Amino acid sequence: MRIPRKSRTLATRPVLLIPVLLYAAVSACLAQQVVPSPAVTQPAASTASNVQFQSRTTRYKIAPGDSFDLNFDLSPEFNQTGVAVQPDGFVTLRAVGDIRVQGQTVPELTQTLRSAYSKILNDPIISVVLKDFEKPYFVADGQLGKPGKYDLRGDVTLTQAIAIAGGFTDASKHSQVLLFRKVSDQWMEAKIINVKKMEKTGNLKEDPLLHPGDMLFVPKNTLSKIDHFFPTASMGTFFQPMP
Repeated sequence: MRIPRKSRTLATRPVLLIPVLLYAAVSACLAQQVVPSPAVTQPAASTASNVQFQSRTTRYKIAPGDSFDLNFDLSPEFNQTGVAVQPDGFVTLRAVGDIRVQGQTVPELTQTLRSAYSKILNDPIISVVLKDFEKPYFVADGQLGKPGKYDLRGDVTLTQAIAIAGGFTDASKHSQVLLFRKVSDQWMEAKIINVKKMEKTGNLKEDPLLHPGDMLFVPKNTLSKIDHFFPTASMGTFFQPMP
């Protein structure tokens, strides 16, 4: 049986499945805008207006596969090195057993450990040093020379990220590059950026710096309308950790 041309392309380049997911997510967002679902509530206008796309910063959260050193200033006998976060999000600690730490920032983890060790130590002074963790990255997909996941080293702007990912292809829509960014546990922010205009005018003031976990998508067809905020669940299929 002869495989259609499009099917052969998808079979040989799995990465092209991602644009399909993105278009599905955008379509879902637009559908929610026309017929709001009672199960999903968008953030209040005041909340949305306070979100700054380029200035939001977040602390790193502990994930399975991470490891850290645990140091006690006054009780070094409890020190542990290379404490590994197990696939279920728990760590095994000397004298206190298993504790779930997944999703906590380093300050939150420090407080969790202080509470746990306070049962056997008087006001313990604890320091946590991350040793192995997911390195900052960005994802570039769509009509690019080399779509994929890239390390985010230093300050990288959107146009620089496009260059790192192989630049635009002949089928790229330069004027509607999408930049997706997580603004909370439930919401992603999407912004359409006219790279073509920036390059034509030489004005790079609107060229945003990428944040860890950002994803840019260069479409082939025009995306004339997209909801500014939408549930993270709409992008859940795409934003799974890459192997």
